[in-house]
Amino acid sequence: MVIMAAFLVAYIATPSAGHLAAHMGMVAKPGYRRIHQKLIPQGAGVAIYLAFWLAVAIWHYGFKQSVAPHWLSLFTGSTLILILGLVDDKYELSPIWKLAGQLGVVTYVVLSGHCIEFVTNPLGGMIHVGRWGIPLTILWITAVINMVNLIDGLDGLAAGVSGIACLSLAIVALEAGRPEMVPITLMLAGAAFGFLPHNFNPARVFMGDTGAMFLGLMLGTITVDGALKGAAAIALTVPFLALGVPVFDTAFAIIRRLLTHRPIYKGDQQHLHHGLLAIGLTQRQSVLVLYGVSLFLGGMAFWSVDLPVKEGLWLFVSISILAVGAARRIGVLPPVYQHSHQHQ
Repeated sequence: MVIMAAFLVAYIATPSAGHLAAHMGMVAKPGYRRIHQKLIPQGAGVAIYLAFWLAVAIWHYGFKQSVAPHWLSLFTGSTLILILGLVDDKYELSPIWKLAGQLGVVTYVVLSGHCIEFVTNPLGGMIHVGRWGIPLTILWITAVINMVNLIDGLDGLAAGVSGIACLSLAIVALEAGRPEMVPITLMLAGAAFGFLPHNFNPARVFMGDTGAMFLGLMLGTITVDGALKGAAAIALTVPFLALGVPVFDTAFAIIRRLLTHRPIYKGDQQHLHHGLLAIGLTQRQSVLVLYGVSLFLGGMAFWSVDLPVKEGLWLFVSISILAVGAARRIGVLPPVYQHSHQHQ
C-alpha cells in the first residue's frame, strides 16, 4: 500500500514540480550533448524525493513500522543532496564544486552508520575492512550518484533503470538476510515509477541533477545496507549487476576517454544510449532495450546471490566480456588495436 502511495504521490506531484521548476528558470536547453529539441523543465525530480519520504513517513507513523535510526538520518543527507541538485539545475555548478558537495553529503551519510564493514573473499570467507570501510563506502556511494547522473540522457532512462534496480535490490536484500530493507527499496521503486509517465518519451519534464543525484544517493546506500551488510556472504559483484546499466556505461566511458586521451570528466556523445541511437533505434526503442538489459542483469544479480563467491565472480566476468563485445558493436568502445597503432 505504501508503495502505491509513493507511486501516486510522485505521479500527482511531478507536473506541479515541473511548473515550479520552469517558473524558477530551471529549464534544459537543446545543445550538443542534449537529445531533446525544445525547452523542458528540469529539477522535477523533487517529486521523487517527496513521494519517497512521504511513503516512509506513512510506513513509520501510520503503520507503526520501525525504521532504523540511521535511516532517518538519511533524510538529512538526501535533503542536502536535493538542495545541491536544485542549485546545479539552476546555476550549472562546475564539476569540481558538484563533486565537493557530493563528497560532503556522502561523508555525512556514511558517518551516520551506512558503512561497509566487511567484503567477501573470492577464495572463501570474509574480509573485515576496518577503518577502510569509511573511504570505500564514500567512494562507492559517490560513484553511484554519478553513474545515475550519467545515464540520465534519454527520456525515461534514469527513472526506469533506477526503478528496475530497486526491484532487483529488494529481492537481493531478502536473500541477504536484510528483510527490513525490502519496504524501503520498494518505496523508492514506486516513487521512480510514479515519475516515469511524465518523463517517458516524449518527456514533459526532466528529473535533472535534483532527481538523479537523489536516486543515486539512495541506490548507493541501499546497496550498502541491503546487500553488502547482509548476514549472508554476498559477493561484491551482486550490487554491480543490480546496477549493471549505469555501472557498465560509466566503466565504458572511463575506458573510452582513456583510450582516446581525453579527460575522464569531459562529457561526450558515446554513451550506451547514444550508441543505440546511432545504429538506428528511436529514443523509445533505445530506452526499452536498456530496460530489458537492466531486467536481465537484475535477474543475474538475484541468481548470483546463491552462487559460491568464486562462481559469482566468473558470472560477472562472463557478462562483462559480453558487454564489452556489445559496446564495441554499437561504437561505445573504440577498438583497442586502432588506438595503440595510432599512438605508436
